[in-house]
Amino acid sequence: MSHHDERTFVMAKPDAVQRGVVGEIVSRLEGKGLKMVAGKFVQIDEELAHEHYGEHEDKPFFDGLVEFITSGPVFAMVWEGADATRQVRRMMGATDAQEAQPGTIRGDLGNDLGHNLIHGSDHEDEGANEREIDLFFDEDELVDWEQGTATWVYEDADDH
Repeated sequence: MSHHDERTFVMAKPDAVQRGVVGEIVSRLEGKGLKMVAGKFVQIDEELAHEHYGEHEDKPFFDGLVEFITSGPVFAMVWEGADATRQVRRMMGATDAQEAQPGTIRGDLGNDLGHNLIHGSDHEDEGANEREIDLFFDEDELVDWEQGTATWVYEDADDH
């Protein structure tokens, strides 16, 4: 991983899996030039859900979050690229899919606030990426590989 790149945690939620749009989500991130370095199809249990959403434990919507995220399998991923966290957040669109702009993942594919298809680490929360990546992946599950298209994605790809 070069000094320009960062890694970010992304999850296709149970509704994305059930609706068969995981491939579309992956395609969009690949199309942007981001590089997947880890992916895992997993059924989240109560314990992992509580760890993942720990910051919301005292909020009224917490139980609903846990219930939803454990309702079916998810596809957990780690993506890498220049300013990856912010890029993914922009591509996801507003949390409430009805507010999300066309062209964003939620704007094009989502329909409401609860079922909003995708989770991405918060770029404003220092350490969110590392915390979430560690929760879902062991260090040896992150694959370091050279992306052949990098020179076509970034102008200064020699620096990447």
